[in-house]
Amino acid sequence: MLTVHLSDLQFYAYHGIYEGEAVVGGNYQVDLRVGYDEKNSRFDAVENIISYEELFSIVKKRMAIASPLLEEVADAIIRKIKHRYSVATEITLSIYKLQPPIEGFQGKAGITLQKKYP
Repeated sequence: MLTVHLSDLQFYAYHGIYEGEAVVGGNYQVDLRVGYDEKNSRFDAVENIISYEELFSIVKKRMAIASPLLEEVADAIIRKIKHRYSVATEITLSIYKLQPPIEGFQGKAGITLQKKYP
């Protein structure tokens, strides 16, 4: 299996359930892993692989659409990746809200969604 990684992607986005998050926005970090069976792959052209540049584009476009829940964002990104790359057998996506608006909270809060395909 071959896994394509995108790590520590940084976005400013407007996700959240708290009043004002859709107006003020916040900083987010995204980590993505996409695995596929490379047995029949030829590594001679970008058309024959899962492109990390295209994966970044998919993530960037969806992060720009405000949503109340990170789970919704993660699910939409994974569905889009699977639609574009049917060869993907495992997709894991983590989204972290940096400095969430929780009184006294220091750090980041987030979710990880993993989907496996036969």
